[in-house]
Amino acid sequence: MSSKLVTSKQQFNPILNSDKRFELLVSSISDYAIYLLDTDGNISSWNAGAQRFEGYLHDEIIGKHFSTFFTPEDLANKLPWAILAEAAKVGRYEAEGWRVKKDGTRFWANAIVDAIYDDGHNLIGYAKITRDITERKKAQDELFESEERFRYLVQGVTDYAIYMLSPTGIVSNWNQGAERIKGYTADDIVGKHYSQLLTPEDVAAGLPGRALDIARAEGRYEQEGWRIRKDGTKFRAHVIIDAIHNDDKELIGFAKITRDITEKFRAEEALAKANAALFQSQKMDAIGKLTGGIAHDFNNLLSVLSSGLEVFSLSPMDARQVKMLDSMKRAITRGATLTQQLLSFARQQPLKAEMHNINKLINSFEPMLSKVGNSSIELLIDLSPEVSSVKVDATGFEASLLNLIMNAKDAMPQGGTVKLVTEEVKLAQHEVGSLPEGSYIKVSVKDNGTGISSEALPQVLEPFFTTKEVGKGTGLGLSQVYGFIKQSEGDICIDTKVGKGSTISLYLPVYGNGSTVESLPYKSDLKALLVDDEPDILLVASEVFKSMGYTVITATSAEEAMERLWHTEGVNVLFTDILMPGGMNGMELAHEVRQFNPDIKIILASGYPLPALKNEHANIDEFNFLIKPYRLADIAECLRSADVISKR
Repeated sequence: MSSKLVTSKQQFNPILNSDKRFELLVSSISDYAIYLLDTDGNISSWNAGAQRFEGYLHDEIIGKHFSTFFTPEDLANKLPWAILAEAAKVGRYEAEGWRVKKDGTRFWANAIVDAIYDDGHNLIGYAKITRDITERKKAQDELFESEERFRYLVQGVTDYAIYMLSPTGIVSNWNQGAERIKGYTADDIVGKHYSQLLTPEDVAAGLPGRALDIARAEGRYEQEGWRIRKDGTKFRAHVIIDAIHNDDKELIGFAKITRDITEKFRAEEALAKANAALFQSQKMDAIGKLTGGIAHDFNNLLSVLSSGLEVFSLSPMDARQVKMLDSMKRAITRGATLTQQLLSFARQQPLKAEMHNINKLINSFEPMLSKVGNSSIELLIDLSPEVSSVKVDATGFEASLLNLIMNAKDAMPQGGTVKLVTEEVKLAQHEVGSLPEGSYIKVSVKDNGTGISSEALPQVLEPFFTTKEVGKGTGLGLSQVYGFIKQSEGDICIDTKVGKGSTISLYLPVYGNGSTVESLPYKSDLKALLVDDEPDILLVASEVFKSMGYTVITATSAEEAMERLWHTEGVNVLFTDILMPGGMNGMELAHEVRQFNPDIKIILASGYPLPALKNEHANIDEFNFLIKPYRLADIAECLRSADVISKR
């Protein structure tokens, strides 16, 4: 073959031999650079494609080494000579890489170097074919970058678990959201079946396979349910499984997206519970108003009848008339009792609410409770060793407790156990009925009797509704308990299962949302400044504060109080009389103290009621106020209202 290929256009001549025609063919190809190298790598031929790619004319490049087209980095690594060595050794070399044009610009090339041998199998040079695939490289790079960005996007998502499954449900990848939500690392879960992430109940029910079958048949599966984290805890999940197909419509796997919606689920559950409690409360309030009105009118009628009978009893009567009159009086008495029960349900019964320790009330009432049972009924009392005090009517509480014990006994005709339990609990907002967040004393009466059916449960607190046989109950027991507990600012909760028994729990708010006065611990780091011009009052107030753990500082005037404050650190409470002789009264002292120390709790006291003081002291509502004579409990309530005690 000639070392110089023809580069000009020539008309086909049939007389030309085959070598000449092949040379013309190679010379005219413009999509490939095709040229020959001698055994040292020097260029010995050059075609139109080489000129177009590399930019060199035939006369400019013939005789030069083919390393001219390589980048400085490849030259430093001796790549051109390595290529020739590889081709000479195995007969062929193929690779992609950057090459340099005459003008210094680079292009991405696919290069093939074939070793050429003579008839005696002696190496006589190399044939080099180069193609410019820069556009293909650019497209591949863009695709790779796009895939990388997508991979980083998916991997970086932390609010969603996004991962792939094989057609059989094997996890093939795992993003950060999956790790955060489920607790498994990629090493933990990749290669394992996704059923590991479902609850044992769902696995037993065949949910993993059914979900993939639906996604395979319909293209998509969506569901909400409970899932399991690595640590065994459950979370509520919204799950989507999409079937993934290739260009030939063949199923190659599934894309699974899981979102943790536990908080949303809990919020919706709480809202539904709150709405149900609100509906129940509104229903019971409406029934209560109707019941209260009827009971009030019925009481008036009974009063007329009772008074009339009293008048009749003054007249001479025979034995038969006396007996009838006594029967009528007993009926009126029973009627009066009935109206009292109805008024209790309607929360119109006057209560004498006082501070009580529930355990002490139960202990004092235990002999009566024990008589309710019989030989087949065992009463167990389990009182928490430490409970705070509540504000409750003792008689009403005892009557309610008696009602619950009797109901429990009636629910166990074959005998059983009634357990009375007390404990102090903290409730979240609307955790029980419509009760606000706070501390409560929970009094529970548990039995292992017949239980209450789901159909009857919504009505058991309504008056005259009873699950007992005709003649064995008025249906006012639980309704009376409900009315009493609601009037005491508490609520009632019923947990029951047919054949397993019932637990009825009463919740009463802890006094002041904290510990009782009796249980206040002594804290020597609390200081109270007491101000009053009456020495006897100052002495009594000092003893009260000392009993609550305060270090007490006293002053008989506002001016003396200001001086004490300037020279005393750590004063937590200012307790001052309003009307005092001198240039500054208690209100002015309170304003002065608040200016330089807004963190001090301020309580004002006076023998005058608050309405009478507002005319002269318009801003008195800015402070806590107590009217004299005050009690220890009143002071403690004022302190708790600003969290002074609870912050100790």
